[in-house]
Amino acid sequence: MPPSQKKKPTAETSPVEGAPAAVRLPDGFQLIPGALSAIEQETLLADIHDIMRRAPLFQPRMPRTGQPFSVKMTNCGPLGWVSDKDHGYRYQPTHLDTGVPWPPIPQKLLDLWRTHAAVEGIPEACLINHYPAGAKMGSHRDQDEHEPRAPVLSVSLGDDAVFHVGGPKRSGPKVRVTLRSGDVCLLAGPSRFAYHGIDRILPGTSNLIPGGGRINLTLRRVTPFD
Repeated sequence: MPPSQKKKPTAETSPVEGAPAAVRLPDGFQLIPGALSAIEQETLLADIHDIMRRAPLFQPRMPRTGQPFSVKMTNCGPLGWVSDKDHGYRYQPTHLDTGVPWPPIPQKLLDLWRTHAAVEGIPEACLINHYPAGAKMGSHRDQDEHEPRAPVLSVSLGDDAVFHVGGPKRSGPKVRVTLRSGDVCLLAGPSRFAYHGIDRILPGTSNLIPGGGRINLTLRRVTPFD
């Protein structure tokens, strides 16, 4: 069955932890399992390693407190998302540490956007998050962008991750699904500003990344299409 015809995942068809059976994934959330073949994953990973050499991973920090994230990150594209103690969450055209412009977004990621995003404009930022074993991402909404019509498109590489997604309130019910290497998911439509995050990484579930861990790529449109 082609990806466009796959049944929309629900709490009944996806691994769920701590969510009642009646809770379903929010409208607009799309999961495309196995969107990238094994060879495509290896090729894309080589592109990402090249980006990391040109734009090294850095440790983002929480605004005001300066507490470090448990993931390291970098970016590619005209803009990149950064966070530090003094200036908080923001997009900027240069690397947080080196001051050098971000490398361009790989063509394979642009092709995925054109295939699945269902919008006219192109992405302006691709966040690259590296999750070692034990890392996680707390529940949050992506709301530093100024084009709500554009989805957030996410690509998983490496070890499996337990992902949760809910609704517009942090305290609302959440559904948990397992994201595997080569999967693509989108927060689009009503789910665009849903709370979501990574509960944990499942070590040893993929041999794609030497030494293990997970790399997550998220494509965003930052400025309005107009």
